[in-house]
Amino acid sequence: MPIQIAEVLGRSIQGITRPFICRGEDDRTYFVKGQGAGRRSLITEYVCGKLAGAFGLPVPDFEIVEIAPELIQWGGIEDAPDLGAGLAFGSLALPHVQEFSWALLFNVDASLRRDILVFDWWINNADRTLTEKGGNPNLLWDQDAVGLAVIDHNQAFDPDFDPVRFSQSHVFHQDFPSVFDDMVERMAYQVRLAGAIAEYERACDTVPPEWWWVDHGVPTDFDRNAARATLERYLSNDFWRIA
Repeated sequence: MPIQIAEVLGRSIQGITRPFICRGEDDRTYFVKGQGAGRRSLITEYVCGKLAGAFGLPVPDFEIVEIAPELIQWGGIEDAPDLGAGLAFGSLALPHVQEFSWALLFNVDASLRRDILVFDWWINNADRTLTEKGGNPNLLWDQDAVGLAVIDHNQAFDPDFDPVRFSQSHVFHQDFPSVFDDMVERMAYQVRLAGAIAEYERACDTVPPEWWWVDHGVPTDFDRNAARATLERYLSNDFWRIA
């Protein structure tokens, strides 16, 4: 059952979709992406969140949440149409976190850096950039726990994915050789990717049915079979070649 949203507390100033900060009836706080994010974005967030969890990445807990029409109509919410009534994607808000910065780069364990790099390469997610000049890493740093949280997969399965740009701008691009030039590492990742891809069909099957439609008779711009084909590239040698 979806978590019912009891109160809209505000809206984030960060991120392209600027999620809403909401309190659920379970008394937990969520960053919620609704209608304004777009159906395709909601599907990729949910499906890739499931894949990331199966792969072993530290992804904040997430839920399908529901916003009652009355909350939108009478709640006095600014930008209410961007949230919208109905089912939405809610990522659990974490305490004591800050946006990841370049100065923290080598505070991250090398194995986790490689995991994030391989996962983003696998799902064609170029939306995790960071260099000394800045960027948008879509990572949160927990100073108390000395660890990362991986967020935002709404740009995954990008049809315009540019391998060259990815290999130059991904936050952990410097770790490419330690994986892609090491046959033992590659084999280990192939095993893990095989385990994670087993979650794909289950994830798609549990996407809320209404997310597959933009309007009556108009399907969402998300090709389930094409996305599956993208994931299956890990079986080919070309997948392990850096552009």
